[in-house]
Amino acid sequence: MHTPIKYVFFALSLLYGASANAGISDDTVKIGVLSDMSGLFSDLSGEGAVTAARMAMDDFVTNEKPDFKVELVTADHQNKTDVAASRAREWYDTQGVDMITDVINSAVALAVSEVTRDKDKVLMVTGSGSTAINNEQCSPNTVFYAWDTYSLANSLGHTLTDQGYKKWYFVTVDYALGKAIEYDATKAVQQAGGEVAGSLRHPMGASDFASFMLQAQSSGADVIGIANAGADLHNAIRVANEFGINQQQKIVGLSASMTDVHALGLATTQGMLLVEGFYWDQNEQARAWSRRFQEKTGKMPNMLNAATYSAITQYLSAVKRLGNDDASAVLADLHSREFNDLFARNGSLRPDGQMVHDVYLFQVKAPSESKGEWDYYKLLETIPAQQAYQPLSESRCPLVSEEKGT
Repeated sequence: MHTPIKYVFFALSLLYGASANAGISDDTVKIGVLSDMSGLFSDLSGEGAVTAARMAMDDFVTNEKPDFKVELVTADHQNKTDVAASRAREWYDTQGVDMITDVINSAVALAVSEVTRDKDKVLMVTGSGSTAINNEQCSPNTVFYAWDTYSLANSLGHTLTDQGYKKWYFVTVDYALGKAIEYDATKAVQQAGGEVAGSLRHPMGASDFASFMLQAQSSGADVIGIANAGADLHNAIRVANEFGINQQQKIVGLSASMTDVHALGLATTQGMLLVEGFYWDQNEQARAWSRRFQEKTGKMPNMLNAATYSAITQYLSAVKRLGNDDASAVLADLHSREFNDLFARNGSLRPDGQMVHDVYLFQVKAPSESKGEWDYYKLLETIPAQQAYQPLSESRCPLVSEEKGT
């Protein structure tokens, strides 16, 4: 039997934590934010990720006073895997980058993960959510930090079905993201004793959602799960509001975020249910940091922005504890920690690279309930980390030991 991965990480932490022989390369820890600065995902990440990264590094230097320098580099991957992989390779080979983060766009994240493994550096994925990152294409050098499609779909499917909304219907975009979300949500609904009345597939960038949403309405389902993103998600929600479908059935944005709610407005999104791992108004720590972020950007941070701040802070803290920026040592330290900060609650890093943490079921407020701009959510339920994420017993990651579930 192979030695379980968690014990390998523990042994490494003893080895590197005790001696810290490698030290800090060039007396500098350099972090790269590789993001979509101008394309489809720029509102979700982009400059918001860069701002969050700068805040994390400035706060760390001010509060922790490390005896090493901290530097930031940024680049636009243009949603092209070849551009992303080339930039990551350049950063590692010639610019002394120790850790890359964000990598929004799952294809980009997977490409950069491969380069990171080859170069034995650290990648902390805070933008992308494909479960391939911690399953078939998992890597010992990649930390899957912010969210994944499984945790969102599973949390919504289980929680709402348990609450009595037993009959579901899916409106799903016909490509990998939508299919994965629908698959995970269907499994959760059925495990909770619910049923799926049906589903339909629509092309990406569909021009007319009226027929799709009316077909979903006619199913008589308690819940209409919308398994798409971006403009498709926005069009589906607009139609649900225009036809009053959201007054009769629960509308669930299976990959929706506060960024979508802000773009559409409360009048259109009111009553929609969604799961997120962070909300700016969830506690005083989050509020204080979010107001600082807003002062710099003019908007409140979303889940991905907060995750980027958290990931960089946790990484730099590990380097400082060890006096060492060696990738194996830092990863071993991170695997031994519990994460509790403005983003993560009850967080821990598993052998498959997934950082599991509590997530939250929210309902979008009606305009009359909101106290002002950015006051969007009502918290319905906190879903514990161990319930939200794919269990290790179902993992398809080669790194997970034969003793699955331990």
